[in-house]
Amino acid sequence: MATIVHFDVGAENPDRAKAFYRQLFGWKLMTLPGPVHYTLIETTDILGARGVGGGLAQREKNDPTGMVNFFGVNSIDESLIEVQKLGGKVIQNKQAVPGWGYLAVCLDTEGNRFGLFQDEKNITENI
Repeated sequence: MATIVHFDVGAENPDRAKAFYRQLFGWKLMTLPGPVHYTLIETTDILGARGVGGGLAQREKNDPTGMVNFFGVNSIDESLIEVQKLGGKVIQNKQAVPGWGYLAVCLDTEGNRFGLFQDEKNITENI
């Protein structure tokens, strides 16, 4: 059964958003080095156990607001076919995330955005 394995936060002003979430929830934030400015988010549950991780990045000009939850799947290819069979839409095709796996972004039948994520350890096809 699929569950949320990651979430993404788009921000008009990433520094302002980082300060907001750090203060509100106590999230630990670590900006990755490199040309793409992406900040990893570490969360904990109310008892202090490790929670679902996320990321924060500059929102693109025409991207809608809101967070995108990514659900872990065994096969992103099979899941993308099933999304379309069930009346959903693929709005960002399968994309490799080097060292991590694959992701894609979809719309459900009600227009809600969600992501699919296939962990690298579940990759069996040749790249």
